[in-house]
Amino acid sequence: MLDDPFRSEGTFNVEMTWVWAISTVMILTGLVGLVAPLLPGTLLIFAGVAFAAWAEDFTRISGITVGVLAFLTLLAWVLEYVAGLLGAKAAGASRAALVGAAIGTVLGVLSGFWGLLVFPLIGAFAGEFYARGNAAGAGRVSVATWLGILVGTIAKVVIGFMMVGIFIGALVF
Repeated sequence: MLDDPFRSEGTFNVEMTWVWAISTVMILTGLVGLVAPLLPGTLLIFAGVAFAAWAEDFTRISGITVGVLAFLTLLAWVLEYVAGLLGAKAAGASRAALVGAAIGTVLGVLSGFWGLLVFPLIGAFAGEFYARGNAAGAGRVSVATWLGILVGTIAKVVIGFMMVGIFIGALVF
């Protein structure tokens, strides 16, 4: 293993500089993707770390570290999508409310940050109101669904920053 990945036998290693530049851009884009729609945040963070680890033959970032980050990537993805469903189910949502929330989430992703905040709420409300005709119940279900989505997003952000912290720790220690 080289002490300095940017130097090879006393010369500047251009290839490793590109590897670290690409890896850094992937990780930083992943951090933005933790809150921005259409960017798979944790997946980009994982890809950046895995690319750097692979390029250095897993000498500074071990295969175990990459495995842990793969698990965290999967966990973040599951939590993000399951949390909204659990919130809806906890409020006794109908199948139509779940479909409405899913349609609202897709429309929200396509319309930007504010749409992502509002459309799942509207979709769950519309679906529940269609199924049961009760505005108060539809309101309760839509808020519970929205809170579940919010909790899932917060969990994804926390896990994303944990992944970056583990990566930095692997490099430093």
